[in-house]
Amino acid sequence: MTVTRMTLGKALNESLRHALDSDPKVLVMGEDVGRLGGVFRITDGLQKDFGEHRVMDSPLAESGIVGTAIGLALRGYRPVVEIQFDGFVFPAYDQIVTQLAKMHARSLGRVRLPVVIRIPYGGGIGAVEHHSESPEALFAHVAGLKVVSPSTPSDAYWMLRQAIRSDDPVIFFEPKRRYYEKGDVDTGADPGGLHAARVVREGTDLTLVGYGPTVRTCLDAAAVAAEEGRSVEVLDLRSVSPLDFDAIQASVTKTGRLVVVHEAPVFFGSGAEIAARITERCFYHLEAPVLRVGGYHSPYPPSRLEEEYLPGLDRVLDAVDRSLAH
Repeated sequence: MTVTRMTLGKALNESLRHALDSDPKVLVMGEDVGRLGGVFRITDGLQKDFGEHRVMDSPLAESGIVGTAIGLALRGYRPVVEIQFDGFVFPAYDQIVTQLAKMHARSLGRVRLPVVIRIPYGGGIGAVEHHSESPEALFAHVAGLKVVSPSTPSDAYWMLRQAIRSDDPVIFFEPKRRYYEKGDVDTGADPGGLHAARVVREGTDLTLVGYGPTVRTCLDAAAVAAEEGRSVEVLDLRSVSPLDFDAIQASVTKTGRLVVVHEAPVFFGSGAEIAARITERCFYHLEAPVLRVGGYHSPYPPSRLEEEYLPGLDRVLDAVDRSLAH
């Protein structure tokens, strides 16, 4: 039996362990990833088992961490970088968008940069400022970067393995408030499809699209809607860039309605691109405008107010009601 029940955080740890064990060119680096095992203990035990030359504690300098990873990748290594919290990535934004994302194109394909940047993101943990950001749209806008986010332990395990194997740079957003949710992980069967969306609940009346931390919210909303006689389909995007528009189109063609949910602000968020593309592709199938539910166009609030900011069950159900009212 290769199926094991584990938390999402443990699945990431096991994925990193497998990568380190199977490829000597894989390195893990970041603030406190070694002796401490990371703030969320995702790298717990890895330095002890693989040594300080493979799992490296870095200085508190995100630009230096990513810059070093780029240099290592140029020398044939496959570095996996941890950014301790989402809001800490911005000092490294220059390195990511001006170097990491562009060197493959700039070299006409001769240079590959197999760097994975792991970022715990999103709210819901009662953290202080700069610890609950959702900056995925900033990276999805940049050509040359892959941007993904798992929602289940199984996807966390396999998507991280696939990201590390990729020759392209991958920004790997981990929904930190889901770290301790459990699920079955089959470590012996690679499902493939790093950028393929997946229907996680069938429905006929409306499509709910989410990724990362909001997939669970969408599933909860679909369950409540079912009690009211409404059949809601839930689609887990899994990848923000590239986006699986074909899967979204197939679902919306069936249901005729679409609500997109993400924690990031709605204004200029990934939901806007989905709404625009699906309106173009499914204009004659849509029974109502595409609606978006997400954060507000404001800085992330203090922890006592975050439940008012995050797209919770009530706000998602309100959007479902408004769409079905057309």
